[in-house]
Order: sequence, then C-alpha cells, then structure tokens
Amino acid sequence: MRNPWTISDIPPQIGKRVLITGANSGIGYHAALTLARKGAQIVLACRDRQRGEAALARLHAGAPDARAELAILDLASLAAVRQFAQSELAAQRPIHILINNAGVMAPPERLETADGFELQFGTNVLGHFALTALLMPALERAAAESPDRPRIVTIASIAHKQGQIDFNDLQAKKAYSPMRSYRQSKLADLMFAIELDRRLRAARSRVMSVAAHPGVANTNLFRSGNHSAISGAIRGLLGHFIGAALNTDRAGALPTLYAATSPNVSDGGYYGPQGLLETRGSVIGEANIATQAKDAATAGRLWQVCEELTQIRFRPS
Repeated sequence: MRNPWTISDIPPQIGKRVLITGANSGIGYHAALTLARKGAQIVLACRDRQRGEAALARLHAGAPDARAELAILDLASLAAVRQFAQSELAAQRPIHILINNAGVMAPPERLETADGFELQFGTNVLGHFALTALLMPALERAAAESPDRPRIVTIASIAHKQGQIDFNDLQAKKAYSPMRSYRQSKLADLMFAIELDRRLRAARSRVMSVAAHPGVANTNLFRSGNHSAISGAIRGLLGHFIGAALNTDRAGALPTLYAATSPNVSDGGYYGPQGLLETRGSVIGEANIATQAKDAATAGRLWQVCEELTQIRFRPS
C-alpha cells in the first residue's frame, strides 16, 4: 500500500503564476488556497464577481501572505474568453500552471451558451479549449523563463467512462439527457488533454498537458444550478451523503494538486484517488482511462470540430 500523498509533499511554488478557472468554490478554491500557501501567485478566474470577491477574501483570510487576484471569466461566452485572454496576454506575464477546473453539471433542461452551444459542452469543453489555445503564448513564456515545465491540468471525471462522443448530436438538439451530455463533456475534456499532449510533444514544446479527476466530491456541482425544488432537495441530500461517505471538496482537490505539482507526473498522465473504485482516498495515482478516451482518430476529429466551433486554430508550437 502506497503512502498517502499530502499537501506537505507539494514543493515550494514561489515564483509560479497559477490560473484556475472556477476557483471561487469547491475543488478550484481549495487548490487555489493550497497553492497560495505554497507561495504561488494565484489568479482566480471566476464568472461571478460577487462570489469571486468573497472567495478572494476567504483566501486572504486563510493565507494572509497570499499573492492572489480576481479575474472575471465567463467560459460560456467565446467573446468573453477572447477578451480575457487579450487582457492576460497584454500584461505580458507568464502562466506556469493553468488549471481548467470550472464546469457545469447536468442542468435538468437543455440550456445554451451565449454562442448557442449546449451549456455543458460549450462551457466544459469549448470554453476551456478556447482559453487554453489563446493562453498558449503565456505558457510558452513560462517555459522559456523557468526551469520547471509549465503544466496544463484539465479536470475530467470518472463519469467519462460512460460517455460517448455523439458527432451527430454534439449539442443535444435532437435529444437532451442531463447526465448523457455531462458524461460526453467529461469524456471530451479527457480526450482534449490527451490529444493536447500528443500535439505538444510533436511540437517539442516544454509545456505539459495532464488530466485529473476528484473522485466523487461534495462540490457545488451537486448543490447549485437551475433545479426544481424536488431536484434541488435530492441533490442536496446526495451531496450530504457524498460528504459523509466519499470525498470532501478539500480531499477532492488532491488529484488536481498532484497533477499540477508532483515531480512524478508524466506527459499525458491522468490522475485520481485510488480508493473505492476511484471515488475517494488520500492515495493519489494513475487513474483508469476508458477505451473510448484513447481513440486517437476520434480525438483528432473532436479537436477539428472544436477548432471549427470556436473559430480558433489551435496549433501548439
């Protein structure tokens, strides 16, 4: 039995700039707090200003010496993603770690992004695809300036194992199932991380692409969203059960932190908790990848579709 990997194993992060999407709560917030305590400069990229400011205040209370800032980013709007990236690149600052963490989980009705995409695919997949593509110059800047390799960490889910990429109805216009669309988006996230690794290595880039999943954690994905009273109550009870029996969001952040900082991480690796069918545990290691996530032909086609839908040509260099 391996020893648990803990935050004490995280090397000092002084001099590193870390951008985390959806960092106002849950896994993203706990990853931000931990990395701030390790000396990193943190950018909390959040959709909601009020929640972001509250998270920033909590972070400073928990880490008084933290260097942290709030940035407003709505991944459900490609125009907002472009505006954010423009501002970020104009500052000419490196990004040493990009954590693609934000996500939408299973709204009961089909909703759309500002660009008309199904909300989960548009936010979880296309928003992060566009963000990563546009921020590559900042990651390459970090690669040129730092001895440590920059990392892109994309958060997937064990739900990817039941996912399928439906190119005939990618936006769920013909038929919408909340969990089917969520599973598809998480499968697409994992395939993106693996395909990005292939392309980075082909380009001989020093930037790493890896993925992680939190197991099953009691995060805001279970407690928030546009739900009926009955659905909200059920999800609340499920969240309480998960908090008691499985992972807290604090523990759920461990695989993210491992993927972002551990010297044992490999290019294209996928990491998660090792206990109870990968749903929980403090032992972090390589996670199981479903067969469909390893399909390079489908990943290449998905990449091309993402380029077409975002109108961003993503060619790592």
